[in-house]
Amino acid sequence: MPHLEIRELFLSFGGIKALIDVSLSVEKGIIHAIIGPNGAGKTALLNCINGVYRPDTGRIEFGGHDLTRMKPDEIARLGVGRTFQNVELFRNMTVLQNLLLGRHNHFRSGLFRGGVHGYRNPEEVDHRKKVEEVIDFLEVERWRKAYVKNLPYGVQKRVELGRALCMDPEILLLDEPTSGMNVEETEDIARFILDIHEEIGTSIVLIEHDMGVVMDISHMVTVLDFGNKISEGPPHVVQNDPKVIQAYLGEEQERERKTA
Repeated sequence: MPHLEIRELFLSFGGIKALIDVSLSVEKGIIHAIIGPNGAGKTALLNCINGVYRPDTGRIEFGGHDLTRMKPDEIARLGVGRTFQNVELFRNMTVLQNLLLGRHNHFRSGLFRGGVHGYRNPEEVDHRKKVEEVIDFLEVERWRKAYVKNLPYGVQKRVELGRALCMDPEILLLDEPTSGMNVEETEDIARFILDIHEEIGTSIVLIEHDMGVVMDISHMVTVLDFGNKISEGPPHVVQNDPKVIQAYLGEEQERERKTA
């Protein structure tokens, strides 16, 4: 049985069709990439999965639960973690505080009363232990007390990944985790994603424009173009699909036309 299953999903904004009859299955414990040219509907699909958008029709199931009409916080409590293309951290809080926010669904006594203002109770000790494990796992010890606004961009992206990990997710939705990074930062994030998969066993749905990263770490790839699913399969199959090649070449040719 698929860990995450999307059936015949339609999403539109006025006259714009963002997703058209999209169906896909994500098996438990794999890295499943979603790729496609700009405007293909990739982020819209993630937004439907974690409740930011509600599809017009279709169904989204995760772990036996129907997510289609659930709110984002309800979906998060079921074990769906999320990062965003643009860093969505609290810039005037420390790394430690941002990671503690990732435990909000697990606090019984209230996050700010029991989790941010020092060691107060056994519950907080447990949450801080989890956060310290994530800090060690993602190698951000040197920045744990630093304010996010003072961190390099690549480290901020790592912290956002850490905040999602602090939720103890069963599945992670990663929206372009390497965007804006240099080669070294990209290699680091790709390594951490592999570690999450191999050491923790978390299922991962990955949107990524870096085809080197996609081909190196993904088990399955789904390709969207103008809201339609045009290809799906293992990386080596998808990268040789004529429809995929045309979709990307078409985008490149259009870019050259506009800049000519």
